[in-house]
Amino acid sequence: MQAQEILRILRLPELDDFSQFLRNLPATTLVGIGAFAALLAYWFANRPKAVKPPCDLLMQSEEAEGSDGARRSVIGGSPKLLNHYYDDARTMYEVFRRGLSISGDGPCLGSRKPKQPYQWLSYREVADRAEFLGSGLLQHECKPSTEQFIGVFAQNRPEWIISELACYTYSMVVVPLYDTLGPGAIRYIINTADIATVICDRPEKAILLLENVEKKEIPGLKFIILIEPFEKDLKERGKKCGVEIQSVKEVEDCGRENHHPPVPPRPEDLSIVCFTSGTTGNPKGAMLTHGNVVADFSGFLKVTESQWSPTCEDVHISYLPLAHMFERMVQSVVYCHGGRVGFFQGDIRLLSDDMKALHPTIFPVVPRLLNRMYDKIFSQANTPLKRWLLEFAAKRKKAEVRSGIIRNDSIWDELFFNKIQASLGGCVRMIVTGAAPASPTVLGFLRAALGCQVYEGYGQTECTAGCTFTTPGDWTSGHVGAPLPCNYIKLIDVEELNYFASKGEGEICVKGPNVFKGYLKDKEKTDEALDKDGWLHTGDIGKWLPAGTLKIIDRKKHIFKLAQGEYIAPEKIENIYIRSEPVAQTYVHGDSLQAFLVGIVVPDPEVMPSWAKKRGFDGTYAELCQDKELKQAIMDDMVRLGKESGLHSFEQVKAIYIHSDMFSVQNGLLTPTLKAKRRELRDYFKKQIEELYSTSM
Repeated sequence: MQAQEILRILRLPELDDFSQFLRNLPATTLVGIGAFAALLAYWFANRPKAVKPPCDLLMQSEEAEGSDGARRSVIGGSPKLLNHYYDDARTMYEVFRRGLSISGDGPCLGSRKPKQPYQWLSYREVADRAEFLGSGLLQHECKPSTEQFIGVFAQNRPEWIISELACYTYSMVVVPLYDTLGPGAIRYIINTADIATVICDRPEKAILLLENVEKKEIPGLKFIILIEPFEKDLKERGKKCGVEIQSVKEVEDCGRENHHPPVPPRPEDLSIVCFTSGTTGNPKGAMLTHGNVVADFSGFLKVTESQWSPTCEDVHISYLPLAHMFERMVQSVVYCHGGRVGFFQGDIRLLSDDMKALHPTIFPVVPRLLNRMYDKIFSQANTPLKRWLLEFAAKRKKAEVRSGIIRNDSIWDELFFNKIQASLGGCVRMIVTGAAPASPTVLGFLRAALGCQVYEGYGQTECTAGCTFTTPGDWTSGHVGAPLPCNYIKLIDVEELNYFASKGEGEICVKGPNVFKGYLKDKEKTDEALDKDGWLHTGDIGKWLPAGTLKIIDRKKHIFKLAQGEYIAPEKIENIYIRSEPVAQTYVHGDSLQAFLVGIVVPDPEVMPSWAKKRGFDGTYAELCQDKELKQAIMDDMVRLGKESGLHSFEQVKAIYIHSDMFSVQNGLLTPTLKAKRRELRDYFKKQIEELYSTSM
């Protein structure tokens, strides 16, 4: 068919006619057409592209062959569980050496003083100081062996990492200690782990330890190393009770003069005994090998490799407690790739200031921090119009996120979200949340507002940190992702709560090279956690979703019966109630001698006053917390959410007490990972709980 005939059929002008048509157009029109064509070409070339998932998002896990219903990740393609990612990084010692090699001796550990820029130690400086400190420990009767436990009693800082690396360089084992454990738990750990040497940051901590030595409550402690300056009389006090006290510089100088060649560990060797803070009873010492830690972060790398390749340019902000594995896992990924870790000043209220100075690219968070960010953003939208505009912009960004597009350069970012992103330093490209379930509402909003990849993981210390993780491209909320490639997950029946594996529900069990070896000197607790086939029983209740992802729906532990026999899982109820707009924190209480539940509620000081004002209540935050009618309004809102979420009537609180001060790590009501310490909350609010029951009968 001739070209002219085709043009005629399509009712288009022939080429000569078309050329004549263009020549007859005004110059301004031609310029406009050219500009439009250029813009269209630019848009097509630069239009935002959706993240390409590493697997079919409708089938993110599959049943493992011959595994009695256990599921495994489909990422990687191999039925064999992943135990390492790099052949030259199979222990934590090798992980750091790899970072040293590829960083070109770049910056490694950074810290800052108020209103000052970050000061950096290079990878070589850190490695050398670790060898000197380790050699100094050997000169003070420590052995280069996995039988040698070294306590580290310090807040996040460069010397923490240097101390840890010193232990790994000579096959010794790190045992973290932290203030919020309380004196009794610290004594328990030192005695249980037979710790003779503790590295402290501040003299106050050394004094606390000496007081226990003087009372003969930790008789095995012989050597304290202090990071910060201290008075000479402290050294004399130590000498009187048989404890040698030296500065970290003195020990490093000793090691420099008496250098020992490294004695590197093997993957199967113990690396850390991480005592879980726990919500009840004595802490339990989870024994983790080098292979456990490497396997866990290798699973994370495998899942994210299609979207995120860590480099020497990556920067991590360290503020979550180093005594817990979530923070340490993220740091391990950074060191393995020669990146930088900058430590916060030690005051969480200055975290945003630290982030603006550091410009981190990786930001690990816990859900409570996400909730605070969300509440603060909406509290600043203090008029109906501002709130409507913010919600409208969020909806537009959420639509992009649902289609797989993650970016921070849209018109909505320019108008609404750039300030939020700048408050985190402006360079964050990955956020990882863990330690507790995240609110789908909060997670969905922040995925849109922050313009970066936001991943959610689930796990516990006993499986090193994580055992499930969000698959890149799946930005839906309400689940914790699919199994990591380093472990299997299966669900088992929990008959007393009516959860059955045949229905895709049950207690979550984990098996793989990231699962711990047991609790230190506690066979009974080890046998409770690990069965004879090596499955870790987590105590959490999960449900498989159609896409092969896992949803946490309940908790086997912390369950109790009411007087009439109904089982109650209070954490499930609390996770529903904190979605109430004026509520920041809740504690739901009940026991087998009572027929109903009561609650302690802490209103959000930034949100509650405006929420109350809309309902006709006026006054300061403190005054509003005393208002009985407002208390009823808050409880009504909580109960409404409970009904919408399917709570039975016996699962709803029948009375609440309003408390004006937040539960915190400092006041002993939260663990360092910001989980409720249930026994402490029960004891702290004993009087109020008794009054709630006596007045509500």
